[in-house]
Amino acid sequence: QGSFVTTINEDYESICWGCGLNLVLPSYAPVFKCGWCGAITNHNPVRPETRSFGLRRIRDRCFVVILAVFMLFVICGGIWAAYPVVFSISLACGILHSVTAVSLAISTLTTFMVVAFKCAGKPIDIVYGTHPGVGNGALNNYTFCHTCSKPKSPRTHHCRTCGMCVLDMDHHCPFIGNCVGAGNHKNFVAFLISAIISTIYASVMCVYSLIHILPSLENGAAYASSHASNSVSILRGVKSIVLAYLSNAVFISVRGLVLLYLFVASVSVAIGLSVLLWQQLSYIYEGKTYLNHLSSQGSEEDGEKSFGNLLTFFGCPLLIERHLPTIRNLRKRHKT
Repeated sequence: QGSFVTTINEDYESICWGCGLNLVLPSYAPVFKCGWCGAITNHNPVRPETRSFGLRRIRDRCFVVILAVFMLFVICGGIWAAYPVVFSISLACGILHSVTAVSLAISTLTTFMVVAFKCAGKPIDIVYGTHPGVGNGALNNYTFCHTCSKPKSPRTHHCRTCGMCVLDMDHHCPFIGNCVGAGNHKNFVAFLISAIISTIYASVMCVYSLIHILPSLENGAAYASSHASNSVSILRGVKSIVLAYLSNAVFISVRGLVLLYLFVASVSVAIGLSVLLWQQLSYIYEGKTYLNHLSSQGSEEDGEKSFGNLLTFFGCPLLIERHLPTIRNLRKRHKT
């Protein structure tokens, strides 16, 4: 008795969702690409979870409310704690700082509201499903979103929290309760810049007000300056000043405590937002989004790094972009 191994070639028929043509595949494939329109069909799509959709939306809305309350607290608390001190110094100084604070507050709150409630990026409606209407390569690398029941371009991602497809989706930010995509990416970067400037200004004003609220430490300062020739004496003088401030902190008023908390909170938020802003600008410089960066990890695909990506993102005039290659060539010639 012997055993024989034979191969059976079977053709599988499938229908392309993009152009509606019947395709004959040499073997069964769960994922295949149409040779006419270029659409990618997946027989076994991974459907996103919908059971916790409502909970995620409630979580994001709570984060939005908490962030809005925190910003209002920083604005109102700073006005209550700092500006009596500022106006007591000089009327012109108080007016100047008041105009600056109001401008920064309006800018930060406006950009926050815009990025939180503006559409993150609606995909372009495109014809699909009919062979006469879909041309050759019209849906190249398109996939079909079974949740939204519409084509999804390679630059589009489906957000499980928002329950919709977002064009050029960067990430979903729970603190704004919205996705960051093609529709509000500029507003998100503008919000980060405005918030960083506002928190830096708030921290500086808190320190400036605390210096005038805390009791004067003339003895410690005189001790440190009189023994400035010796490094050990300088350290002792600084130590005496710090201990004097800590001892006086027991008698600090409620206004001083609010200023101290605002200073710590402003510095912490400024550091965190600065890191996020640097990350966003780095991805824009590389011509990528955060999701593209995650999907390209471990591969050799790399976007074109150029300052023109930043200029295009911020909508700078085309004249500047045209002169960028000239500037680069001049630098290269100068180096050589």
